[in-house]
Amino acid sequence: MYCRIVIMGRLTADPELRNTPTNVSVTSFSVAVNRSYTNKNGERLTDFFNVVAWRGQAEFICKYFKKGNCILIDGRLENREYIDKNGAKQRISEIIAENVSFTGEKAASSGLYNAGQPSVSAGFAPSGVGSVASEAGVGSFENLDTGSFEEIEDDDDLPF
Repeated sequence: MYCRIVIMGRLTADPELRNTPTNVSVTSFSVAVNRSYTNKNGERLTDFFNVVAWRGQAEFICKYFKKGNCILIDGRLENREYIDKNGAKQRISEIIAENVSFTGEKAASSGLYNAGQPSVSAGFAPSGVGSVASEAGVGSFENLDTGSFEEIEDDDDLPF
């Protein structure tokens, strides 16, 4: 069996580091993920996912991520049951974070990663996005240095 989930979204609150009675680091937080389409009123809907991270992942998240930061989470989906204040049995689905990544560029002043898209100057923009990208040839292969590659004239020896 295989259970894997990958999401990219924004933290809805600052994550807080806690410790279990056996001194294991843990944090739980929510991530807002926009849907890729709009409804009939032109509104973009958002899904909210509960995420739990343990040990080193929990410490990493609490150290480098804040409310509103964009985060990429790779993990597994788990269901658990608990008894609420009223004594009723509740069931919840949570993403258990196994790998966490930044999704923006590093801010020079704060040392934290910006939430959002990489800048054009970072070389991540598709061809034709803005005049800077077009002038610099960013996103195209026109100015690519091929180094020591040589063109093969006789391709009879190639296995495909």
